[in-house]
Amino acid sequence: MRLVKLIANLGYGSRKEITQAIRNGWVTDRDGKTLKADAKTPHEDILFDDEPLDPPQGMVLLMNKPVGYTCSIKDQGRLVYDLLPDRYRLRKPVLSTIGRLDKETSGALLFTDDGTFLHTVISPKSEVPKIYEAELDRPMTGKEAEIFASGEMMLESETKPLKPAELEVLGEKRARLTLHEGRYHQVRRMFAAVGNHVTALSRTHVGGLDLDGLAEGEWKHLTEEEKAKIFR
Repeated sequence: MRLVKLIANLGYGSRKEITQAIRNGWVTDRDGKTLKADAKTPHEDILFDDEPLDPPQGMVLLMNKPVGYTCSIKDQGRLVYDLLPDRYRLRKPVLSTIGRLDKETSGALLFTDDGTFLHTVISPKSEVPKIYEAELDRPMTGKEAEIFASGEMMLESETKPLKPAELEVLGEKRARLTLHEGRYHQVRRMFAAVGNHVTALSRTHVGGLDLDGLAEGEWKHLTEEEKAKIFR
């Protein structure tokens, strides 16, 4: 791929703007040598304005999503993309969230520009579990774990029962729930179905991948080893 197209696809600017940046000497290698438009320098050795280029296509990010942000690139209000560099909105292929967390849910949120990887993670065949921690409005009755694990629980307006889910009681009004599917507002609707209300919700794990100490609003690029944890 030509240098101009490579850098433009990463969102650093239009092809015209990148062509001008190359002419201005803003694109160099690690030794400080100015690169020309036809340079065949390896991606990892290219610097733009003295900074290494963002990862190429196949990038996967993990964010600790704060409450109050929407998983969209077009909606009004605060968006998860506001927490990333502006150029990430302009990448080609587009950088998409892998699944969604609703506005009032925090925690582990993945992004990628690799469509195959995205569909692999969300595919029911992959059976990637998601772990949530919920704070509840009132104490649990003690029957929730059996109901959630039954494989017979039905949510309102649905015709297919939920897959068995595992509940761990963390306190009188706190619980950890492991899901093996992803239905709309599933955790909130499950507790509502047993007469309770979720007052705070956070996703702590996607597969075997946790937040690894990321503070709310922070994010990082995943290594190949960390990506593999998703499927463990």
